[in-house]
Amino acid sequence: MKYPKQEIQEESRKLLAIGSPIIATQLISMGLNFTDTVMAGNLSALDLAAVAIGNAIYMPVGIFCMATMIAINPVVSQFLGARKFDEIGKSARQLFWLILMLAIPAFFLLRNLDLVMVWMEVTPEIIPIADGYLKAISWGILPLLVYAGARYFSEGLSVTKPAMFVATGALIVNIGANYVLMYGKLGFPKLGAVGTGYATAIVSLFAAITFVTFLAFFQPFKRFHIFAPLKKPEWEYIGELIKVGVPNGVSSSMEVLLFASVSLLMGTLSVKAAAAHQIAINVAATMFMIPFGLSLAISQRVGFSIGQGSLEKARFRGFVGIVICAGVMTFTAILLFLFPEFIIGIYTSDPEVTFVAVSLLFMAAVFQISDGLQVGGFGALRGLKDTRVPMVVNFISYWVVGFPTGYILGIHLGYGPEGLWIGLICGLTVAAFLHNYRFNKLTKAASGLDY
Repeated sequence: MKYPKQEIQEESRKLLAIGSPIIATQLISMGLNFTDTVMAGNLSALDLAAVAIGNAIYMPVGIFCMATMIAINPVVSQFLGARKFDEIGKSARQLFWLILMLAIPAFFLLRNLDLVMVWMEVTPEIIPIADGYLKAISWGILPLLVYAGARYFSEGLSVTKPAMFVATGALIVNIGANYVLMYGKLGFPKLGAVGTGYATAIVSLFAAITFVTFLAFFQPFKRFHIFAPLKKPEWEYIGELIKVGVPNGVSSSMEVLLFASVSLLMGTLSVKAAAAHQIAINVAATMFMIPFGLSLAISQRVGFSIGQGSLEKARFRGFVGIVICAGVMTFTAILLFLFPEFIIGIYTSDPEVTFVAVSLLFMAAVFQISDGLQVGGFGALRGLKDTRVPMVVNFISYWVVGFPTGYILGIHLGYGPEGLWIGLICGLTVAAFLHNYRFNKLTKAASGLDY
């Protein structure tokens, strides 16, 4: 079945109208990591490496929890499409219980991960600083999940601009808190990389309070009765969030865990290798925020179509989004190929770190399109509430293909940082193919379309 050019353009316009503020939010949020990395790098290579290692361990935990929160997006978007407004409010209220179920164990886990660094044989001088960073950042996990739940709820209803403004405020708060706590200003002790962790916790609290306040006063949301008296856990709603969210959280954390494991392996090579990898992965992650933001918009558009009872529209809207993701990442790949030295120069002037980071940035350019395709396909599947099979796909892609390939090449055969990154390329490419194959198969078979 063919769609007219005008309809494709109209859907692209709607997707970008929803997705652009999300992209801006993601890029601004990446500014938090950017400022952490740059400000730590201005202290010392050791502080930068500690932030890299600490963040690598924190991210799988944080991403699992936040990606589980994303379940509220397709849940409420499908209810919106079906015009079941009471169900939207009930789902939002029951999300609070899921937040507690995730935040409490995550808090204690983050405070007891130093043995992981010892087990991974991270350079000994890095470990105590990275451990202090993790203990500091653990204080922000509860407010982080409150913010994430509120944000993804709003985005599931196509209200995406508020998160952009909150993220802007959070970036300003982060810069100020980093300056005071990392460098020891205004009478505070100089905490270095550990100060970055405390600053991040403060930022999470700011974001949570600000966004919940918005939800309380935003008039169009009054009809959902979000802040009606909270009842005891209702497992019909919590179960749906867990059913969609936990596989999504596992899927996302497996991808992040792959990158985190590579970061930890870099720490076994040298401080310089770990620092170069942190810079290159920060650049790649910043680029990734564009298709990731679009993937949340794709989930909303696909979920809304399902709520309306139209799988055909879901297929059309999903593939329009996936193609846009691929196009954007083609452009970012070109930027990374053409200007690697300039980009690395923003982060560091250390010649040894720069040399390694530039070579890794070339490799990041190679996997840009695969990264865009996999996250776009993943977002479309999430809009269908199909998250269990994608979880298996991510396990195969990242842990059967990606990690073993990188470990064999980078560590066993001695190709170092470049060998580890070849594993990343392989894993992302397999995920890109399998996610899009599944979305095509599900929507084609169910809708009877012939393309």
